[in-house]
Amino acid sequence: MRSPILALALLATTVSARQAPFVKPALARATSSSVQSSKSALDVTSALTTTDVNTNIAIRGGDDDASLSMSARFKIGGYFSLWYILNVVYNILNKKYLNVISAPLTVGSLQFLVGSLYCIILWTTKLRAPPILTPSGKTAVNKVGFYHMAGQELSMMSLNAGAVSFTHIVKALEPFFSAMVSGVIFGKWMNPVVYATLIPVVGGVAYACLKERAFSWLAFYTAMGSNLAFALRAVVSKSALDASGGELGENLTSVNLFGIVTCYAFIQSIPLFLMGEGLSFIQLWKDALPNSSTYELVKGLVISGLFHYLNNEVMYLALSNVHPVTLAVGNTMKRVFIVVASVVVFRTPITVQAAIGSAVGLGGVLLYSLTKQYYEELEKNQTA
Repeated sequence: MRSPILALALLATTVSARQAPFVKPALARATSSSVQSSKSALDVTSALTTTDVNTNIAIRGGDDDASLSMSARFKIGGYFSLWYILNVVYNILNKKYLNVISAPLTVGSLQFLVGSLYCIILWTTKLRAPPILTPSGKTAVNKVGFYHMAGQELSMMSLNAGAVSFTHIVKALEPFFSAMVSGVIFGKWMNPVVYATLIPVVGGVAYACLKERAFSWLAFYTAMGSNLAFALRAVVSKSALDASGGELGENLTSVNLFGIVTCYAFIQSIPLFLMGEGLSFIQLWKDALPNSSTYELVKGLVISGLFHYLNNEVMYLALSNVHPVTLAVGNTMKRVFIVVASVVVFRTPITVQAAIGSAVGLGGVLLYSLTKQYYEELEKNQTA
């Protein structure tokens, strides 16, 4: 099951990368957008699902989905289907691996390594034109890589400490953090109606967590920390872009930039896992050997790393072809699939209250995304 999905994802990303022209990305033309809707290719989400893909995605943004040809619809539908499958499978494989080797920081770092090696192979074999960064580009990507690393490692800690469904219920609060960071740090405030739509998001998540059977304070705090890190990543991306004037380098397609960010994230994650977990990973590895072979442990780590990386690449391929409204609906549905799949696979008991709260929270996320997009379009038309 995993091998055909992985092969299909590798084929899709490689073929699309070869067909795409290697020019400076659209991020150089997006400096006037707000943090949360910035079309900067530097804004690597997340959600690398674990990232908030309602924000900061390199999108066409102005196209009407209704005008797409039938072949384009099938292509986008294929991307979305593959993205969902990769994301769900990654979350399941990742949790299973953490159940065997409970070293989230080290496992997360090694998954960054797998993604980095994948990119390096594509660049060295010329299957993908290698990116070239300017000094300002290196500075920008280094900053983005730090917050990307922090957000992912905190997500790993949350997934290790609690249920997958619980982590993703809490991570539904990502839009709230993005909105607050955008206003408080970046000074970009939105229409009050947009903020009002965050009430069901916060209320729904709080209601779901109130008597959640799988509740864990560590899982809760680290998931909240991940939300903050990814929100800060968006702010840093926009600030770095403005500071560089958009001149970051050559061959900087969105997937290439995500590859570079992954490489930087891996390097920056090394001291973190060494300080946080030391060499305990080696002992945990030895403890796991009686029930799993070395080959199985290595294969599990490589496959989970590839699913993590490819899930994000396919996300870019899907979201770069659709309207932001479609993007918002797609991201909301993705979280629903992850929560439902994790409950089924891990048989995690979930209360009626948690189900109701999750539905309200996820519905609020969708409402927030659509309302925010409406007022952004309204403001754009008024200033045009």
